[in-house]
Amino acid sequence: MHRVVVTGLGPVSSIGIGVSAFTDGLREGRSGISPISSFDASGFPHRNAGEVPGFRPETLLRRIEAARWGRSGQFAAAAARLALADSGLDPATVAADRAGVVVGTTSGESVVVETVTAQQVEAGFGGMDPDLLGQVPAGRLAHAVSTELELAGESLTLATACSASNYAIGYAYDMLVTGEAEVMFAGGADSVCRWAHAGFFRLGALTADACSPFDRDRSGILTGEGGAILMLETLDHARARGARIYAEVLGYGVNCDASHPVAPDRASIANCMRAAHRNASIKPEDVDYICAHGTGTPANDSVEAQAIFDVFGDRVPPVSSIKSMMGHTMGAASGFGAIAGTLAIAHGFLPPTINWSTPDPALAGLDPVPNTAREAGVRVVQNNGFAFGGNNAIVLIGAVE
Repeated sequence: MHRVVVTGLGPVSSIGIGVSAFTDGLREGRSGISPISSFDASGFPHRNAGEVPGFRPETLLRRIEAARWGRSGQFAAAAARLALADSGLDPATVAADRAGVVVGTTSGESVVVETVTAQQVEAGFGGMDPDLLGQVPAGRLAHAVSTELELAGESLTLATACSASNYAIGYAYDMLVTGEAEVMFAGGADSVCRWAHAGFFRLGALTADACSPFDRDRSGILTGEGGAILMLETLDHARARGARIYAEVLGYGVNCDASHPVAPDRASIANCMRAAHRNASIKPEDVDYICAHGTGTPANDSVEAQAIFDVFGDRVPPVSSIKSMMGHTMGAASGFGAIAGTLAIAHGFLPPTINWSTPDPALAGLDPVPNTAREAGVRVVQNNGFAFGGNNAIVLIGAVE
């Protein structure tokens, strides 16, 4: 059984593109929220989102032609390219079939779907652009990465909604632990789109201006977008090539309570935490920081906090939500959480929960790292990811011993 380490990080986000900019964004508590520009949001009472400003895929991509891929595929490929560059790996030193990719998503290429649907409504089926139709399959997110990096190993897209990146990291971890691969690119990608914005608004889960996780007066999410890819490899492979190692993936846990389409389940989430701890061979008291799912809705934050109390008792570590800065990036969310957790270990700080002003008495005992990043020694991070349908996935990341 092989140990698995993180050697490359590829964030494409509303608070920064690339490791340096993203790290600065986390440390500064930067807000990536702005008025929506990717579609006409004038008919909505809420018009803000975490879009990636100035994303120019052609400046990051080397092999794929951006115009032939949807925005989510562009995010995935660009993030993977950044992760590869950050790792210092020469791809020629790894057999193509020993390197693979797993990408999680919620919406896939829904921006493309919306465009061809509009064409069909206006001009019938014959009016749909065949080139755009070819961009529709969600599986193209992983395919974009494989093509961009010339990988011939596992290439898989997982559509387990807002916990999908953690599922992807867990899948990649298993590929590496068992020796089926030497290098894996794992994470998620999604784009701001009309249907997600409209759907969360109709659910009453969308806030107007700022996402305030764990605040007494929190009122909902803001949608977001981006690509979050981590390059993982076996410890032996990393050490043999003299790689800079950020952290180690200690293990993960997944479950599905399937009790309600959208409401989180406290007992199931607590059980997922316990499963992740067992898989990673750690105890609750070993965890120094929890990168929360923390959507900013009253129900999600309450249930997540109560599940944390159930598992950690009176020894609850700091718990913050980077969604306060970036919005809810859907399938990329726990990928960004994994990157943030890795950086917390590597650089010794806790990312803040911004927009926090009023303690919630029902969450007494939870430290949300309010508004300002905090210097701290971090050895073990728990990265939470929960999704509609009861899809729970939690990844544990630790300092390399």
